[in-house]
Amino acid sequence: MEIQNNVSVYEGVELEDFVFCGPSMVFTNDLTPRSKYPKGNKSYKKTIVKYGASIGANATIVCGNTIGRWAMIASGAVVTKDVPNHALMVGVPARQLGWVCECGTNLNNELKCHSCNKNYQLIDNGELVEKPH
Repeated sequence: MEIQNNVSVYEGVELEDFVFCGPSMVFTNDLTPRSKYPKGNKSYKKTIVKYGASIGANATIVCGNTIGRWAMIASGAVVTKDVPNHALMVGVPARQLGWVCECGTNLNNELKCHSCNKNYQLIDNGELVEKPH
């Protein structure tokens, strides 16, 4: 995993292998914080960032969500819901703009990577998986 400058990984955040956290991106861990009424860690919502996912600089990940394998979160995006594997998420709130390859390249309309030539397919549950050779 690679964590850049000014990133805090709070209790309740789980990072799998090969996750990239860009400079000054933010995790949260409490949906309703109050200074006067601290609840402690019993109110923390778990956040999981799956294998190989990348989070851009200054992005915010709202707690209680899972970021899928090889997903790419654009700089400045605010993630407020679960992110599918290989999804490219942009904006505030973050919305899916497309799909990305394991190598990080945007996939074309045929779900093929022009950089490493991997081919992907959507399966019945809407998940993107690499096509068998």
